[in-house]
Amino acid sequence: TFGCGAAIASSSLATEWVKGKSVDDALKIKNSDIAKELCLPPVKLHCSMLAEDAIKAALKDYKVKQQPEKSDV
Repeated sequence: TFGCGAAIASSSLATEWVKGKSVDDALKIKNSDIAKELCLPPVKLHCSMLAEDAIKAALKDYKVKQQPEKSDV
């Protein structure tokens, strides 16, 4: 695991919140909610932004992989 304590905590909380949610509900998780829950100081807000970005990137990848493959016709 890499990152400071705030980054690890933000990522951990984000994964807990994502579990069991639909894609649309998971996309509603915002860095400000993560920061508020963890009481992050302003200097550590970027850690919660990384967690939100990771959620969005993972869900974007998931959506791409769920699309039917295009045949080479």
